[in-house]
Amino acid sequence: MTYSKAGVNIDREVLAIKNIKKWVSKTFDFRKGKVGEVLSDVGSYANVIDMGDYALAVCMDGVGSKVLVAQELKKFDTVGIDLVAMNVNDAICLGAEPIAMVDYMAFTKIDPDLARDLAAGIYEGARQAGIAVVGGETATLPEIIKGVDDRGFDLAATVIGVVKKDKIITGEKIAPGDVVLGMKSSGVHSNGFTLARKILPKTMWTMILTPTRIYVKEVLELIGKYDVHGLAHITGSGFLNLGRSTKYGFLLDKIQEGMVFKKLQELGNVPDKEMYRTFNMGVGFCVIAAEADAKKIVQEYGQKFDIYEIGRVVPEPGVRISKAGNVFVLEGTK
Repeated sequence: MTYSKAGVNIDREVLAIKNIKKWVSKTFDFRKGKVGEVLSDVGSYANVIDMGDYALAVCMDGVGSKVLVAQELKKFDTVGIDLVAMNVNDAICLGAEPIAMVDYMAFTKIDPDLARDLAAGIYEGARQAGIAVVGGETATLPEIIKGVDDRGFDLAATVIGVVKKDKIITGEKIAPGDVVLGMKSSGVHSNGFTLARKILPKTMWTMILTPTRIYVKEVLELIGKYDVHGLAHITGSGFLNLGRSTKYGFLLDKIQEGMVFKKLQELGNVPDKEMYRTFNMGVGFCVIAAEADAKKIVQEYGQKFDIYEIGRVVPEPGVRISKAGNVFVLEGTK
């Protein structure tokens, strides 16, 4: 079983993004020389716009087909946490503090109790991230949103964060020899569900409904104390996401795989390469720092933040995984 066979082709997604980017990038000219001028190219976890001494980080994401698991299990009070997490975890990759979010809920059929439970999860995610939910939109789209029975819905949101312009983390400081630290995930998070749902029987779906871990407070504390060179949210496309941060490559040889991923690989007979370019494998967020700072971070925060060394930056481009004595390169780009 592969992600492509399950219905999601990462390579075609990358090509589609390139086609979209051609047009989106042209819109930057509309704000050139004005408040809100775009400071970076499309392709990072978020983008930043000029607001004087500060920049606003802007990003958006959804929960994906994890909503189908919630619908099947009739449990709706956790996917709102995922919605917040998928956005704030992207915003902090630039060193920005997430401050506000707006959400979008689309339903097959409006159900006040369902909307209440979704909102309760969004509240809990916002509490963990320390952000305000300042507005949103609901829509009833029976011809578009299908889902399970009449419980079909989809979720998306936009988050803004704030960062001083001289504190934006771009990855330009990353150099060979830097250490890659990984913070443990709470499970599958909100990626790879099209594949996970094909592999796992419905009797095991409860184990993949666990909400995405929110890393905001941990990351803000680390970047406020140490010279962090790069940050990466291990989200869709797995560890290929590390390639967003630098022209250099990575050798990851100390990843502690989570049990849920071992079960997915076993039941689906999924190749190692496919696992590592689809799932987070037990590491939901990466911090890249010079060796001296990395050692201090692990010594001080290892247990508190569930953070440990998973590999290093190497001169050769690409992401290499070392597992059981075998080294393989993840194919594709992100």
